[in-house]
Amino acid sequence: MQKTELAEFLRRHRERLRPEDVGLSAGPRRRTPGLRREEVAQLTGMSVDYYTRLEQARGPQPSIQLLSALARALRLSADERDYVLRLAGHSAPVRRDAAPYLPPALMRVLDRLDDTPALILSDIGETLFANRLAVALLGDASAWTGNERSDIYRWFRTDGARDLYPVEDRARQSRALVANLRAALGRDGANSRAGALARMLVAESEEFRLLWERHEVAQRFADRKTLVHPEVGTMEFDCQVLFTEDQSQALLVLTPSGKEASERLRLLSVVGAERFADA
Repeated sequence: MQKTELAEFLRRHRERLRPEDVGLSAGPRRRTPGLRREEVAQLTGMSVDYYTRLEQARGPQPSIQLLSALARALRLSADERDYVLRLAGHSAPVRRDAAPYLPPALMRVLDRLDDTPALILSDIGETLFANRLAVALLGDASAWTGNERSDIYRWFRTDGARDLYPVEDRARQSRALVANLRAALGRDGANSRAGALARMLVAESEEFRLLWERHEVAQRFADRKTLVHPEVGTMEFDCQVLFTEDQSQALLVLTPSGKEASERLRLLSVVGAERFADA
């Protein structure tokens, strides 16, 4: 572990960012160039003391998971993330097998969306990042582990996964998810994570197998989505999607359609904030 080089790298990249680059308010009387240490700690979910020790070359070896969180917070490129992993004494993963990487440009777009639900999805339906309104609306996907990190897997295998959707929309959503997965498999090949997920679901879900045999292929996101939230009721959303250049990730933005949906979303924002404060 090259502690001094890692410390200098983190400090330089912290100082080059502005609060607005990561969705934070600058506030008055700001003298620190770039982000403050406590702001980086907030963005990564670590303690200020731990991050401070990393910048002072006094900390223990950070885990790959923690370094990946730092890479997202500091808006590092894929090459910069791999460099940080090597400085910390880890081997940089082969890109194909690495944990999903969030492009800084996509994160900058999401940082500016604080009044409507927005999230970044992988090509197998993993929520890689979600803003506070998306968490309030769809739930906290960070609680899922293993195969259940994929909303495609949960849809076909996990009880309650379909509760947010009206009964009449569920068959269409099933077809969309399967077509989405086949598009990912076609792009990444049979030995990809998409291929492994498809083989698993063919073996475990009769519904999935029958839909898979239809060979429908599409990166499908309906233009309009109806969701039934257990606390505020039914809401209709217009869906906008921005794909990365390699089509492996998508930024999904859900804009409330109509006055009633907007009012219910504002109510959900308050409910979600109160729930977070209680926690």
